[in-house]
Amino acid sequence: MSTSSSVPVSLAEIARIAGVGRAAVSNWRRRHDSFPSRIGGTDVSPQFSLAEVERWLRENGKLKDVGGREFLWPRFEALGSRDESGLAIAEAARRMRSPRTRTTSDLSAEVRQLVGEAAALGRTEGPRETFEFLLQRWLETHVRQLSTTPSPLASLMTRIALAARIGEPEEGLTALDPACGTGHLAAAVVRECDGSRLTVLGCERDPALAALATARLGFSTEGQDVRTEIVTADALREDPFAGTRADIALCNPPFNERDWGYEELATDQRWAHGLPPRTEPELAWVQHLLSHLKPGGSAVVLLPPAVASRKAGRRIRGSLLRTGALRAVVALPPGSAQPHSVSLQLWILRVAPDSPSAAAPAQDALLVDATGFARPGTREPGPDWDALTSFVLSALADLDHPEADPPESAVRVPLLDLLDDEVDVTPGRYTASHTEPTGTELAAAWKELGSLLTGLTTHAQQLSELGFEAAAPQTTATVGELVKAGALTLRAGQQPPENGSSSEDTGVPLLTVPDLLMDGTPGGLAPSGTAHTVAEEGDVVVAGVVRAFRAWVHQGPPMALGPQLYALRVDPEKMDAHFLAGCLRAPANGRQAGTHASSSSRVDVRRLHVLQLPLEEQAAYAETFRRLRGFEALLSRADSLGKGLVGDVGDRLAAGGLTP
Repeated sequence: MSTSSSVPVSLAEIARIAGVGRAAVSNWRRRHDSFPSRIGGTDVSPQFSLAEVERWLRENGKLKDVGGREFLWPRFEALGSRDESGLAIAEAARRMRSPRTRTTSDLSAEVRQLVGEAAALGRTEGPRETFEFLLQRWLETHVRQLSTTPSPLASLMTRIALAARIGEPEEGLTALDPACGTGHLAAAVVRECDGSRLTVLGCERDPALAALATARLGFSTEGQDVRTEIVTADALREDPFAGTRADIALCNPPFNERDWGYEELATDQRWAHGLPPRTEPELAWVQHLLSHLKPGGSAVVLLPPAVASRKAGRRIRGSLLRTGALRAVVALPPGSAQPHSVSLQLWILRVAPDSPSAAAPAQDALLVDATGFARPGTREPGPDWDALTSFVLSALADLDHPEADPPESAVRVPLLDLLDDEVDVTPGRYTASHTEPTGTELAAAWKELGSLLTGLTTHAQQLSELGFEAAAPQTTATVGELVKAGALTLRAGQQPPENGSSSEDTGVPLLTVPDLLMDGTPGGLAPSGTAHTVAEEGDVVVAGVVRAFRAWVHQGPPMALGPQLYALRVDPEKMDAHFLAGCLRAPANGRQAGTHASSSSRVDVRRLHVLQLPLEEQAAYAETFRRLRGFEALLSRADSLGKGLVGDVGDRLAAGGLTP
């Protein structure tokens, strides 16, 4: 495939094309005079000609099993406009599926040529695979502008909706997504209803997203009895499916959008539960979904947690509960979808069947707290999808059986308890945060606390015997000076490869500053075959950022270090590693070497001070540093355990479960 010499690519993109880490590309650039010259960018972020890079990689045997699509994507990215590149990818997909279809004349000559080449490549390397590759790259490039529904969450929402509806569809299942984006939820419906007669309706106001959703469904439904229709429109203002009723509806609507049509839609008939306040656009989407459901139909909508408790929406929430439209709320772990720092919620909605034998509206709602299924310790915190899916489906299995006991972290709350002045349906407010301890467990906890306090007393006695009235502090040397003197070596951690690592990667564990801010467990792997800084057992590791400043002697297997982490290896004939770590982690040391500009400011590791002592005297200091750390650990554990005991015993006393 021909490529344009004017298309720029970064070092990261070259690494992605060649299937190596960015450090490897930097090494090629330093070692090979024939490596293409920079055509743009900066010294820190240089850019190169795609055509020259492709030629150099091929001539030097640096390409492994790389298909033409790797060289295709930078040309789409070079189009610049998010909309133009998205529409071009959608048009290429249409041409892949229907080769004789003419490319739309609305595209420029350059884009039409690119679309034609992409379609030809797709027919060679696989149309669906090529489209999915381009779509994924497009989504990654514009991740800050788009909010997508992760595939596991889309499947979970679909399965919930299918299980919650009442009755069987007479003429095949109809599914609706009124804010479908690039079609993640619609594609999940096709997956979960494989083999069923299915109609999938979608609406999206962004033309590029609507075109990509249409293309995605075109590939997803090949060979199946599925009718799809994606309309470009604002579903709230210009509902293209007015009067259409669906068996299930799914939606991940835009959050906190004030300009949703409050004024022009004030008298809209969809607001059966009340006109949504201007500040509650999410409740407009909730009622829009309900207006499109058949009797017995169900909907699942992804919402921010504030919708469950904001004062402005309590009247509508109350009406949804009284009529039985809101059947359950599931609190998801942070990281389930964008924004990843928030515990989003799934609202399960249903319209009552219209049969004479239909039961009266339920007198309770099921609230499920699934926030405990987060997986801390990963660079991108997210839930354990398998465990989360199993738990949520199990908790919702008895949605219409009030006599069944829900699992732990789920509770049926009577409407009388929900319909108070707040009408708060936040699951965490009603589910127990922990199981009440037994008497035996309380007794064991008190015994452990006693042992901790004894240990604290021993440590405190030993530490109190230090020479607090000793002479003035001795001289110190900086880390930079010790490096020059050969007493230690300093190596800085590196940015992980942008193409990440797979679960099958055999690289070493990778520790980053975000890992330290969570639980200190390495959250990823440094891919094998790439250059990275590795801390060996006995090395001193320093976190060079104010908010996570610390230093410790690494114990255990080798560990790769990310940015702002440093590995110091001592000369054992000149310095004790535990002595060095104790000196470095002194709080005053971090304050002195930090920039103090903000909580994310860096610590200049070379400016950290170390006490100057002969090697034979360092051992006593190292032992005292270890004792101080042990005292800190005991103090932290005693504090946590003591506060928990105060709460647990207080609860039991107040309930009459203990005899004073």
